[in-house]
Amino acid sequence: MLNNKAILITGGTGSFGHHFVDYVLKHYQPAKIIIYSRDEYKQFVMNNEYGRYKDILRFFIGDVRDEDRMQMAMRGVDYVIHAAALKQVPACEYNPNEAVKTNVMGAMNVINASLKAGVKKVIALSTDKAVNPINLYGGTKLVSDKLFAAANAYSGGEGAVFAVVRYGNVAGSRGSVIPFFQKIIDEGGRELPITDYRMTRFWISLEEGVRLVIKALNDARGGETFISKIPSFKIVDLAKAMLPECSMPEVGIREGEKLHEVMVTREDSMHTYEYEKHYIVYPHYDWWSKKDVLPGGKKVEDGFEYSSGTNTEWLSIEDIRDLLRKR
Repeated sequence: MLNNKAILITGGTGSFGHHFVDYVLKHYQPAKIIIYSRDEYKQFVMNNEYGRYKDILRFFIGDVRDEDRMQMAMRGVDYVIHAAALKQVPACEYNPNEAVKTNVMGAMNVINASLKAGVKKVIALSTDKAVNPINLYGGTKLVSDKLFAAANAYSGGEGAVFAVVRYGNVAGSRGSVIPFFQKIIDEGGRELPITDYRMTRFWISLEEGVRLVIKALNDARGGETFISKIPSFKIVDLAKAMLPECSMPEVGIREGEKLHEVMVTREDSMHTYEYEKHYIVYPHYDWWSKKDVLPGGKKVEDGFEYSSGTNTEWLSIEDIRDLLRKR
C-alpha cells in the first residue's frame, strides 16, 4: 500500500515519527517520507540518523499553525499522519491559547491543506484523554477528533479520507511514568511515589501504535476511530516490577489526571464494533452509511465501555518485567 507513495508526518521528529519511519522503511518502499516539524535541531539529528535514506527522507521546517506552509509541504503527498500536538497536561492548562492554536486550529489547517493538496488519506493520532475530557489537553483533542471525522463530509466521494487512531500513554514515552520511575532508580532511590493505589493504565508499545496507524491507512473509509485491544496494568505492579521491595507512598492524583484510561465510552458503544485485535468506533453522521462497516466485526453491546480498570486482559508483575526487558 505504501510502496511508491509519498507520506508526510506532522511532528515527525518525535518518538512516534521515528518508529513510524523505521517501520515503513523496513516493510515498504516509499517514494518519499516528509518530516514536518518546527524544531530544526531535532530535524538535523534525525537527518543524520537516517543518512543512508537521504533519497527518501525530506525535512520541512514548519508549524501546523501555518496552513500555507502545510499546503506547500503536501504537494504530491498521498498520505498524511498527523502526530503534532501540545501534549503535556500542565503546559496546556497554563498555556490554553497555545494549546488551542496547535491542537484545534492546527487540526483545521491539516484538514484544509489536505483537501486543497488532494491527499488520499489522513490519519490523526488521538488520546484516551479526549474521552470524557477533564483537562484542556483532552478537550482540545476531543475537538480535533470531531474535526477529522466531520472533514469527510467536505472531501466528497473521491476526496481525502480522514480517520483517527486512539491510544493512551505509550510505554516508556517521554513524560510517562516508566522514565520517571527509572530516573529515581538510576539515582539510587528506593521510593517510587504512586498518585493513587487504584490507578490503572493500558500498555501499548510504539510498535503497536505504528501498526494500528498502518491498519487505519489500509482500512479507513472515513470517520472511524481505531482502538487497539491491549492489556491493562496496575501502577503499583509497575513499581514492583521495576524496583522490587520498594516503598510506594501515595501522593494523590495530579490536576487533570484520571484513575483509569477509557478508550470507548458507554455512549460510543452504540456505534462500536469489535474485531479480533481492535475496536472501531464508527461515525454517526447523515453522510455515513452502515454499508461502510468493515467486515469481520461484531457490534458491542449497548453500554459497553473499554476501560483500563475493567479490562479482561491484565499484565502480572512478571509480565511487566518481561516487557520492560524487551523495550
